[in-house]
Amino acid sequence: MRVYDPIPETLNALKDSNIQIMLCIPNDKLQALTDPKEAYNWVVANVINYIKQVRIIYISVGNEISPLIAGSSQFVPFLLPVMENVQRVITSFRLNNRVKISTAIETGLLANTYPPSQSTFRGDVTGFIKPIIEFLKQNNAPLLANIYPYFAYIGDPDHVALSYAIFAQPEPDSSGYTNLFDAMLDSIYYAIEKAIGENKVEIVVSESGWPSDGGFGGSMGIATIYYRNLIGHAKSKAGTIHKPGKPIETYLFAMFDENLKIGAETEKHFGVFYPDKTQKYNLTF
Repeated sequence: MRVYDPIPETLNALKDSNIQIMLCIPNDKLQALTDPKEAYNWVVANVINYIKQVRIIYISVGNEISPLIAGSSQFVPFLLPVMENVQRVITSFRLNNRVKISTAIETGLLANTYPPSQSTFRGDVTGFIKPIIEFLKQNNAPLLANIYPYFAYIGDPDHVALSYAIFAQPEPDSSGYTNLFDAMLDSIYYAIEKAIGENKVEIVVSESGWPSDGGFGGSMGIATIYYRNLIGHAKSKAGTIHKPGKPIETYLFAMFDENLKIGAETEKHFGVFYPDKTQKYNLTF
């Protein structure tokens, strides 16, 4: 389970649940945590105070911070310093093999993504992303990536087939892929390899989902197919073309519909539960 803001009510509810937790530091908290003392206090308050009863396995420092996004570029200078500060605190408590520090990226950082083997990080973000990948490699931590075939589909429906986006295409495309999720995931792996010359960094898919309503492509029927097929594919040992033979650690976005979320109307309909806690899709794991 991914917890975007570590409020005590949530963490207390998770005590003794045995649910593995990805705990996030919100973007607007990063500047304060560039102060090592503030980073120490944050880790003690939200990790150390709960770690004996809550299975925290990742800390995501920020979400989709990018020099290319107007709403998050202001956080770029803080990201790596906060990752380093939090890592030092986690290491000081000898939790560095149990709790991994990372950040969640979005696929707009990539260029030349088709075919996936040609993918690289954009030249104007290399200086931003390469030191982060080096940090992850040094600390044996995965890169977190938010992967949304939905947005690729609605952005270019003339060239991205719906069947390809929802794991329903029987025949591979010209690059050998039968689904867009794998192509997007492998494009990040290839970009990492080109950035650091080898691939010692795994990827955890920290978000993936499909809306049930609200606009083009938003449909209960399509979303049901996407989530069920994603679960089946992630759990199987098929892997991807570039990384075959193992399950793909993946977080579904999101737990609940968000009626107050700003942006496109579809953004309110990504939940796998309704706000009254009833399931939309009867998904099984």
